[in-house]
Amino acid sequence: MVATILGGKMLGIAALLGIMKIFAVLFETPAGATPMAAVAHNANDFVSPINTVWVLVTAFLVFFMQAGFMGLEAGFARSRETVNVLLECVFDTCLCGLLYWAIGFAFQFGNGNGLIGHQYFFLHGMTAAYGTTSVSFLAFFLFQFAFADTASTVTSGAMVGRTGFKGDILYSTMVSGFIYPIFGHWVWGPGGWLGNTMGWFHGWTGGTVFRDFAGSTVVHTVGGFIALGGCIALGPRLGRKFKRDGGGPLPPHDLTIGAIGGVILWFGWYGFNPGSTLSAMDWEGIGRVAANTTLAACAGGFVSVFWVYRKLKKWDLGISVNGFLGGLVAITCPCYWVSPWGAIVIGAVAGVVVPLGIDFMEWRRWDDPIGAVAVHGFAGIWGTLSLGLLAAGKYGVPTADGADTSTVVKGLFYGGGTAQLRAQAIGSATCVVVVLSVTLLIMYAIKSIRGSWNLRVSADGELEGLDIHEHGTPAYHMEFGQGMTYSTPANLPGSGPPPLREAAPTARTDAPV
Repeated sequence: MVATILGGKMLGIAALLGIMKIFAVLFETPAGATPMAAVAHNANDFVSPINTVWVLVTAFLVFFMQAGFMGLEAGFARSRETVNVLLECVFDTCLCGLLYWAIGFAFQFGNGNGLIGHQYFFLHGMTAAYGTTSVSFLAFFLFQFAFADTASTVTSGAMVGRTGFKGDILYSTMVSGFIYPIFGHWVWGPGGWLGNTMGWFHGWTGGTVFRDFAGSTVVHTVGGFIALGGCIALGPRLGRKFKRDGGGPLPPHDLTIGAIGGVILWFGWYGFNPGSTLSAMDWEGIGRVAANTTLAACAGGFVSVFWVYRKLKKWDLGISVNGFLGGLVAITCPCYWVSPWGAIVIGAVAGVVVPLGIDFMEWRRWDDPIGAVAVHGFAGIWGTLSLGLLAAGKYGVPTADGADTSTVVKGLFYGGGTAQLRAQAIGSATCVVVVLSVTLLIMYAIKSIRGSWNLRVSADGELEGLDIHEHGTPAYHMEFGQGMTYSTPANLPGSGPPPLREAAPTARTDAPV
């Protein structure tokens, strides 16, 4: 018996060592690297301490946006799905980190072709600095992981209240491991066809390439249209009655935490946009980006409140939050290349796009409890196109040593013609068509799975509330008989009476849609 057990363990160890050897052979050397590429990587030995510290600090700010998403989504959702929202944000972050380490970063920033990278799997083959950034390789990886995590979290906001947790794991795997990094390679990756050559559209744009400074398209339109695909595949929450049918959006359960979450996101955006310079040496560019980010957010929140007030005669807090978030999303693409006046215009238009987008979602009977599609998807499209209109023609591109003004970006309103606008339209349309199509295929495939891995939770589970059904605990513990829930899950021995169900909230007929 002992000999059998010992022999089995030795075989297991031998198999593990064999697997490790295979991984070393496959991933230790950059896949597909040529001698010329190897020589180029020798030039990446220089790491700038100040650029690396700058990127790390801004990466921490971007990561802190997860706290903002947790507060925003939980506050705008119903109380009986609060734990579900919070755990999805936490779990998706953990899942995204591992997937981005294993394959996502390689797909997005590895050398490859115009469609996909195939280098740096499991971060093997790292150089001291990434590319010509002079930023430490792992600092650059951390910054880009925070972006990938944002795209994944945007998606979950539109799908709360009826998504099974196992279904969430499946679609989040596809978002973080494949959809986001592969599209990101097209724009930001080495040799990506949208950001470098425009592929078949090169002649039509006169050689002008698609530009997205910090991610209005790569992060927000991608996340927003994955969210739209989820809304369509899932269908509305049980009992959701839309405005054209005599109902309206369900009220948020805690606008306090929702609004605070929104402001935390605004704060995190100061890492999102200024950090995308990847260089602390571009002092003027960093200041311009930070100021433009602020002004666009202010204009978006300001205009959205007045836009809704003219119809409801009420000063609406929820739309103010989504309004300034729409301004932030819109300015994310053009923030480096527009003037402060241009930033105000971009934010102001976003302040109209968001409530109109919410109206459109309501009219289509697509249930988005957070407004994620309007804020990230529709405002992301506007922000991307706005570069082709409002780029001031005075600013080039940031480099490791400062701004390179040998090539400036000029929009239509500043005498630049329509070339940049055409490139932006191609990039944005490509994102919408490809991402939405792939997402619908994935979401309906997961929805077709029988059992607990289905995209949508069972009707009984949805009525009971995801917090109790999926996680066994409510977010808010109160004494029995005093309100919402009993303090101990009912499935534990000696737990007493079962949890009380939260009453279904009444739809807001005066909601800002």
